[in-house]
Amino acid sequence: MPVLQALLLLSLVQAPDPAALPRAIVSLDAEAREIVIELPPVDLPAHAGHHGEAGLPPVVRAEMPVAGALYGFRVEMRDAGDRLLPEALLHHFNLIDPNRRELFLPISRRVMAAGKETGEQKLPWLFFGVPVQQGDLLVANAMLHNPTDTGYQGVRTRLVLRYVPGGRPWPLFDGSPFQLDVAFPVGDKSFPLPPGKSTRSYEARPTIPGKIVAVGGHMHELGTRIELTEVETGRLLWSAEPELGPDGMVESVPIGKLWGLFKVGAPVGPNHTYRVTVYYDNTTGANIDAGGMGVVGGLFVPQRGFDWPLADKTDSLYVQDAIHYMRTAAGAHAHGHP
Repeated sequence: MPVLQALLLLSLVQAPDPAALPRAIVSLDAEAREIVIELPPVDLPAHAGHHGEAGLPPVVRAEMPVAGALYGFRVEMRDAGDRLLPEALLHHFNLIDPNRRELFLPISRRVMAAGKETGEQKLPWLFFGVPVQQGDLLVANAMLHNPTDTGYQGVRTRLVLRYVPGGRPWPLFDGSPFQLDVAFPVGDKSFPLPPGKSTRSYEARPTIPGKIVAVGGHMHELGTRIELTEVETGRLLWSAEPELGPDGMVESVPIGKLWGLFKVGAPVGPNHTYRVTVYYDNTTGANIDAGGMGVVGGLFVPQRGFDWPLADKTDSLYVQDAIHYMRTAAGAHAHGHP
């Protein structure tokens, strides 16, 4: 098909409506100041990979039950008997805002992304938070896998958000999450991993100026380093090596806290280009299908006077991205992060 014809056809496609998705179970614990978003249960047989339907809970919509500022989260899985399950079952969980755009691309904003190595994350609630309004519509999706010898029935994936109630004089800085992925712009974010040492990167400019105050990353096994740099100056904003468990598997990626007594974050702006790079050393001697992934994400505080931009839902990248993360097209359920 000629390129011009393909672009014309894409321009006629509309983004799927998140309001048509099934509802998540959303509960509020005002005393503990926690919001819980729970996905429908799925069965997870022993040694179930993340390439099939077994580890794919339905994509759901969730409405914020209260106004406030989000400052922490954790993901947990529970079985039909309400037993807490191993973190190793989580491949990824994403919470997505379809009404606002990403910092570096005109796609839906990722409010939160977690993998098995993420663990519980908290910002200092007095200083930083992500503002939400009651009724805000978000989309949640997740992927599970089961590398263990035990099968689990009725696995419920739950995102627990910690928040400061609205109307308080804190947090002092309103932030917004951001992502920059080596497999941007849209589609599956896993990529084939060749034997030996290799790198993969992606470059983009932010749509508004501000400061990155916290940054972390995600990579697959055999990853050795991930970093974020300013291209024109060579300034290294953040770099981290994965922390490995006793079995040699990636256990966590250290979080960079770019604030201190005399500074609040690393400045970035639309007049510069930023590059995320992930490094791998595949010692198996064979190509590994979907063996690579590299994404940085964190909290960005816009410069005073700049509001977070709304999404242009007619943009072709926005449409492609929404089709992918809502899994409304054949093949959109593949194993990469949306």
